[in-house]
Amino acid sequence: MEENKAAAKAMSRFKRVCVFCGSSTGKRNCYRDAALDLGQELVSKKLDLVYGGGSVGLMGLVSHVVHRGGGHVLGIIPKTLMNKEITGETVGEVKPVADMHQRKAEMARNSDCFIALPGGYGTLEELLEVITWAQLGIHDKPVNQLHV
Repeated sequence: MEENKAAAKAMSRFKRVCVFCGSSTGKRNCYRDAALDLGQELVSKKLDLVYGGGSVGLMGLVSHVVHRGGGHVLGIIPKTLMNKEITGETVGEVKPVADMHQRKAEMARNSDCFIALPGGYGTLEELLEVITWAQLGIHDKPVNQLHV
């Protein structure tokens, strides 16, 4: 009984998960599968998504799964990337910001923890920044990388 209470308390600690990932699906099918699986896991745990705001690539896959599953989706995207990373229909709430710095700050402010999926240099940079912020004591939120 006490274990269940502890588990429930830990689960209630997280409501919104920030996912850093690519605006491309990558060269391996396992990247796509990991994005879809992570989206399903967020839905099954009733966790909301905060992400980079794109409708393409791994970003698009995760956001669509969470949105279709009834989760709240908050996409934060620099205005200069809107034409490149948003093609077609967007899901959830899309919040345009001035630049990449503001994007990362807003993503961090709106999240309880961070997960990185495969991506490019931008994903790596976002991950390293939140790790650095944790080292500096700017936040104490968990940061993890999904190995595929």
